[in-house]
Amino acid sequence: MGSNYRGKASYSRLRFIDLFCGIGGFRLAADSFGMECVFSSDIDPHCQDAYQANFGERPAGDITKIDPRSVPDHDVLLGGFPCQPFSIIGERRGFRDARGTLFFNVAAIIKEKRPRAFVLENVKQLAGHDRGRTIKRIVRELEALGYRTEWRILNALNFGLPQKRERVLIVGLRDAVRPMNWTFPPVAMQSLADILETRVPRKYFASDAIVAKRRAAHRASCRPAIWHENKAGNISSYPYSCALRAGASYNYLLVDGKRRLTPREMLRLQGFPDSFTIVNETQTRKQAGNAVPVPIVRAVLGRVLDSLAAPEMPIEVPQLLAA
Repeated sequence: MGSNYRGKASYSRLRFIDLFCGIGGFRLAADSFGMECVFSSDIDPHCQDAYQANFGERPAGDITKIDPRSVPDHDVLLGGFPCQPFSIIGERRGFRDARGTLFFNVAAIIKEKRPRAFVLENVKQLAGHDRGRTIKRIVRELEALGYRTEWRILNALNFGLPQKRERVLIVGLRDAVRPMNWTFPPVAMQSLADILETRVPRKYFASDAIVAKRRAAHRASCRPAIWHENKAGNISSYPYSCALRAGASYNYLLVDGKRRLTPREMLRLQGFPDSFTIVNETQTRKQAGNAVPVPIVRAVLGRVLDSLAAPEMPIEVPQLLAA
């Protein structure tokens, strides 16, 4: 699949690996800079199907069964390690959860392969988990490997997407020419009207009873809007979406209180281009809820590459082209 992004500089000689790759949010960002993917991994076979359909290669499976020595040499490691152990939706068990320990598989690859940089992503709740001790331990582990490690909480709303999705981005630099620059130019939020499809099959519309109940409980102040119902049954609406969630967005978010988001709309809310092939609609809803917002990763990766570049070669983050 060809890249839908174009930048001023090509980094085709820089190699990267894509861990916990999902359906390829990190991959799209890296491809936009002309980087070369030399390895990808995800345990979910449905994600593997989607990744193969869009990028022409099937990711390796369970990372715990991959010998770090077998991973190809690379310049940049990218990965959104599992967020469920730290998510507000889960039990927030952190490293007590088996999935939480997968971070140490990432650290083992970093220790063995010594990439020039890494970019990791997780949910906002990671920052406050165990009163901040978890993120401190992660940073300590990474710094012990010889990387200057920093993290920030970034919101997709500030990178042009009409979705309130806050994520922790962790960056490590081994041989940077200049420090990481965490300032990003403001990007106007894309309108929901540009995200929403105009012809939507009837199957996505809620029942008359659900629509009537929600409209009796809430009156929106804007249109189009995404209506959000929380666990307590309270309804709010905004000219943007609340954070997509795997397996839940389909039921708790409604467009103008009438219908569910389509898989294509969910992908658009994460910054995926319309050229992205949908393999399975049901799985795509889950996959989009787990995906990383592409514009956030693209902006952060651009700053990382700028830190690694020669002083006379600062770059600009590529802008999204029409799909």
